[in-house]
Amino acid sequence: MNFTTNLARALAPVAILVAAVPAAAAESPDMARLKAHIGSVQTMTANFVQTDARGRSAAGTLQLKRPGKVRFEYGSGDLLLVADGRQLWYLDYQVGQKNSWPLSKTPLGVLLSGSPDLKGRAQIVPNADSRVVSVRARDPAQYGSITLVFLRSAAAPGGLQLYGWTAVDGQNHRTTVKLSDVRYNVAVPESAFTFAEPKKK
Repeated sequence: MNFTTNLARALAPVAILVAAVPAAAAESPDMARLKAHIGSVQTMTANFVQTDARGRSAAGTLQLKRPGKVRFEYGSGDLLLVADGRQLWYLDYQVGQKNSWPLSKTPLGVLLSGSPDLKGRAQIVPNADSRVVSVRARDPAQYGSITLVFLRSAAAPGGLQLYGWTAVDGQNHRTTVKLSDVRYNVAVPESAFTFAEPKKK
């Protein structure tokens, strides 16, 4: 699997940030902040940089609108991951390929729900830096795990600012995504969740 085709593996697991948590963990202040954060975010935009285990990086943009819509696009425009409210589309314009899955069958379906279900397997990870809140969860469908990193920020929804995440797949391949210029509850046009058909090569 080449570098660019790792996009869906690296980005789609961000949905785990709304995965279920054990009842005891749900009582922690940080988990309560996480729940408040998720409930407060209706739209989000950001820039991202994806880095694989070999140190190769690529940049792109993220646009999200609940319920049901998200767009991850590389700066080159060759690769696109779009949820249009019903389907999750993975488009590779470089090779002219398109794949799709019912959104409800993907981890993103939970994240993009209008009323996310916080029942799942996630836990707050102890961190030596008091400014950081880390959440680790496993993705049953991919047999991997993801650790999301938030920074405490009074100005962010729920007091948490999403900084990025590290995904580890079933083959122990590690991919890190870092966000910048994160903006919450800003205008995101419906046109962001449409796409041109890739031309077969």
